[in-house]
Amino acid sequence: MSAPEVYEVPQAPVDAGELAEDRRAGEALWRVAARRLLRNPAAVLGVVIVVAFLLVALLAPVLAPYAPGALPGRADVRPTFIPGPSAEHPLGLDRYGADVLSQLIWGARASLLIGVLSTLLGLAGGMVLGTLAGAFGGWADSAVMRLVDLMLAVPSLLLAVSIAAVAGQTPSSVVIAIGVVQVPVFARLLRGSMLAQKNQDYVLAARSLGLSRRTVTMSHVLPNSVSPVIVQATLLLATAVIEAAALSFLGLGGGSPTTAEWGRMLVAAQNELEVAPRLALWPGLCISVTALGFTLFGEALREALDPRSRRR
Repeated sequence: MSAPEVYEVPQAPVDAGELAEDRRAGEALWRVAARRLLRNPAAVLGVVIVVAFLLVALLAPVLAPYAPGALPGRADVRPTFIPGPSAEHPLGLDRYGADVLSQLIWGARASLLIGVLSTLLGLAGGMVLGTLAGAFGGWADSAVMRLVDLMLAVPSLLLAVSIAAVAGQTPSSVVIAIGVVQVPVFARLLRGSMLAQKNQDYVLAARSLGLSRRTVTMSHVLPNSVSPVIVQATLLLATAVIEAAALSFLGLGGGSPTTAEWGRMLVAAQNELEVAPRLALWPGLCISVTALGFTLFGEALREALDPRSRRR
């Protein structure tokens, strides 16, 4: 009995022109997304709010009339009277005699620092767990997902309050608390995106060419899976600003009562609602508008990068 004939399938040579075309297609995706963002009024509004927030936070030493913690009008404040807007203090004074405008400007820097650091911490932890679950599968996937499910079983604010209370009443504990709360969100999103990418044809083609699983995962699957994670990070920046204010409102943000931070300003305004309700209006408005800006930009970016919502 003769041995069966073995036919070798000729492999097509890799065309440098095709690779360049694929690279240009990836770049075109971001150019198309940028054009869609510019045509979206909600996206433009979100970008304007976010950029304004960033500029105010970064230029706080230049824009703020007074230094953080300064009490220029302390002698003018009485228990039954808090001076309102004036030429020297455009938004008036607070119960301690601090300039409200300066407090809001310095509070933007504190909120930006907490929001960015906590989101980066959550993103780093979520990327590690999501990569382990999506790349290895099996028992690693099960162990990571059970840990994520356990973290998601506790309400996010309650988990953040618990961590901040255990870690101590300091700004760094607020960053850790908010970052840990965001870890399971990023982990589940990255895992699902990687599992979807692993079923694509280009992964099968790469493996058939002899590339190792590690090379395929780190060089192809992971880079193609991070887009939704980046979009989610933009959305969670708004949540981080709100949660930082909530922890400060609950007295877990650390610092003195006169420290410039939007949540702490709301705490100080509770006892002055009858005398000066504006003290609660300004920090609450800043928190709402900043969260709205990040949300509008994040949702618009998600739609711009989603092929299913792309309009021809």
